[in-house]
Amino acid sequence: MGELKHRSLATVQHRLRDQVAHQLRAALIAGELRPGTVYSAPGLAADFGVSATPVREAMLDLAREGLVEPVRNKGFRITEVSERDLDQYTEIRALIEVPVVGRVTRTATRAQLEALRPIALEIVDAAAAHDLVGYLEADRRFHLELLGLNGNDRLVETVSDLRKRSRLYGLTWLDEHDQLLPSAEEHVELLDVMLAGDVEAAEACMTRHLGHVRSLWAQGRGEAARVP
Repeated sequence: MGELKHRSLATVQHRLRDQVAHQLRAALIAGELRPGTVYSAPGLAADFGVSATPVREAMLDLAREGLVEPVRNKGFRITEVSERDLDQYTEIRALIEVPVVGRVTRTATRAQLEALRPIALEIVDAAAAHDLVGYLEADRRFHLELLGLNGNDRLVETVSDLRKRSRLYGLTWLDEHDQLLPSAEEHVELLDVMLAGDVEAAEACMTRHLGHVRSLWAQGRGEAARVP
């Protein structure tokens, strides 16, 4: 019985850590946690109304994703991403995702592609509902599952890492200025041209989508920086 109780307690602690990590990601997306700023686990724990331990564990999870970096005896610094970084991440993603989308358009079955439609619609619904965390989570699943149809797990892992490192700060600004919904609808458009078997249109749509995301991010970041 002692072992079962210990396992139950460990499960509760793990769930709390995951919940805190989810809230921290939401704060990053909304721009509430600022790049370059150091935050202490006890300070964040006070904001969340929990002990420092799950916050510290959650921050270590985010550190493994490249979202924060530990600062000895102080806490965790929110990782800064430069415009050059973003341009390079976008270029790498385009080099990978555009040809893979063309390949998947040729090889995937209709059933495999249609299975992605609920996720594409989930992205649109989240954008319409101003659910930023839900938007990014559905967007992540759509892109990675689409790439997964190519059958290369390492490629999917690479793009997943690039997505984490080029996460969107200040996404709230884009949402408030009605810039998210057009980007969300591009997922449905991409799926439709892939189902039509139009390789060139699919590759062009993915190229435009990645460029659209990058330009919107830069616009939102620039406007947010001008806010006093």
